[in-house]
Amino acid sequence: MINEKRLLDTFMEYVQIDSETKNEKAISERIAKDLRDFGFEVYVDDAGKKVGSNGNNVYCFFHGSKDTETVLFSAHMDTVTPGIGIEPYVEDGYVKSKGNTILGGDDKSGVVAIIEALKVIKENNIPHGDIEVVFSISEEGGLNGAKNVDFSKLKAKKAIVLDSGGNAGKIIVQAPAQTRIFAKVIGKPSHAGGCPEDGISAIMVAAEAVTNMKLLRIDEETTANIGTFKAIGPTNIVSPVAEIIAEARSRSDDKLKIQTDHMIDCLKTASEKYGAKLEYNVEECYFSYSLDPNDEFIEMVANICKSKGIDVEKIPSGGGSDANVYNKNGIKSINLGTGMELVHTTDEKLCIKDFITISEVALEIMIR
Repeated sequence: MINEKRLLDTFMEYVQIDSETKNEKAISERIAKDLRDFGFEVYVDDAGKKVGSNGNNVYCFFHGSKDTETVLFSAHMDTVTPGIGIEPYVEDGYVKSKGNTILGGDDKSGVVAIIEALKVIKENNIPHGDIEVVFSISEEGGLNGAKNVDFSKLKAKKAIVLDSGGNAGKIIVQAPAQTRIFAKVIGKPSHAGGCPEDGISAIMVAAEAVTNMKLLRIDEETTANIGTFKAIGPTNIVSPVAEIIAEARSRSDDKLKIQTDHMIDCLKTASEKYGAKLEYNVEECYFSYSLDPNDEFIEMVANICKSKGIDVEKIPSGGGSDANVYNKNGIKSINLGTGMELVHTTDEKLCIKDFITISEVALEIMIR
């Protein structure tokens, strides 16, 4: 029943609307208009003011006649960089992007799949229970749109988030928590040729700290990475300041604390060794979740996938999504694959077959 042409056409159109994180105004307004034009009840909040975005979270409410439990469907509207001037094209069963941009399937594939399922139900007058939808801003970089969802507007206690790679059968039942470390090493400037021994090189201190850190894959549940290492200055002055932004993730809260403390300890030890000053703060970006793979709700979704010939895998993820925030707020949430591949790179692509399938699965869950 999914209108495959409309699904693909809408996706191709939406990804051409620039919507890098904190610049979601155009896409959020377009989605709200499209939903209203189709006769849905729409609410737009003021989350943008709270997170520094020019867009806002968009909510859609579709009241039904069936006495079934309300389910929330969610996807995010923002994209990572470089996401300006995206030119999508179809090749060998995939949607790809021309030039040096991402595609934006993360997560407009999820957005469009949800909207198409809603449209099919409405235009075919299919009986359904109450459906709630949230399209969030600023998911990339901290799930900040979801953190500012007006939960008083929602009654659902279960949610489907469409924001993962692979097909619909990849059901994310575990996801990590994340911390972010912002550190500034303050050294002492001096003339690099005349009296370098009088200075304290912030670059040297920070570099030693990073060298001593355990990074990248720590274990099957834990990762860590340095995202920014910045020190700008002339070569004839011993560097006075170096800044680092780093992250740690783990599906184990205990392991996350151990890794975060380890990275801070490396910074402290190197700073103390050379007499540099260290300023830092740690941000808790989001919390982990772990659901019972045999949960009734998860089994229902798995059975819908199996009925469509999709192999089901109930798997952990190394990344966070809005599902982390919903679970933290008492809404049992799982994340499903939409067919996107190689996300956050300029090689990103979307498998059209899997994209159609997740739209069908979303429809089946809505009318179950």
